[in-house]
Amino acid sequence: MTWFFDNLSYIRELAWRHLWLSVIPVVLGFVIALPIGYAARRWRLGGKTLLSLASVLYTIPSLALLIIIPGLLGTSFLDPTNVLIVLTVYAVALMVGTAAGAFGSVSESVVDAARASGYSTWQRIVQVELPLAGPVLLAGVRVVSVSTVSLATIAPLIGVSNLGSLFTDGFQRYFATEIIIGILCVVVLALLLDVLWVLIGRLTMPWLRVRGSR
Repeated sequence: MTWFFDNLSYIRELAWRHLWLSVIPVVLGFVIALPIGYAARRWRLGGKTLLSLASVLYTIPSLALLIIIPGLLGTSFLDPTNVLIVLTVYAVALMVGTAAGAFGSVSESVVDAARASGYSTWQRIVQVELPLAGPVLLAGVRVVSVSTVSLATIAPLIGVSNLGSLFTDGFQRYFATEIIIGILCVVVLALLLDVLWVLIGRLTMPWLRVRGSR
């Protein structure tokens, strides 16, 4: 614990970097995956293909993507943008299936009732299907968030520092304390983000609080 308090400012700086490297991909992944997941659910002919492509994306090794992307985009090898893109790709890959399942959980009778009531396509999606799919989407975001926080620890391998730096430094110096503190910090950050998503879910879906109080 002495090492932790002696290096608290350094750890705090790494935690903030890890935080924004995790939150941005989760948000972008959700925004990108939402329409893809909806299309995969409603587009009967190509839906399975979209879901399969998303699954394939997640199987690509992260280090391979981190090496390929700078060459494709012309960014510096040490640019944090590369990490953000890779983590966003994985977030999309995970979230597409969840989004398709979320919209699939909405009863067709409810959709038909909304259509019969005169809702336009966009009104039906935004005012009916999206709110009903919300709980499943929230669960998906929480899973993606934990995965992203974990995957972000690879960033120091290409020179982008975050809490994963505690792992690499600890291994290089054979200093177990730094490694253990790094693991604990990553776990705490993942838990804090999970609480954040739950709070956001309760604010955006107040009907869940009413249901939970019964």
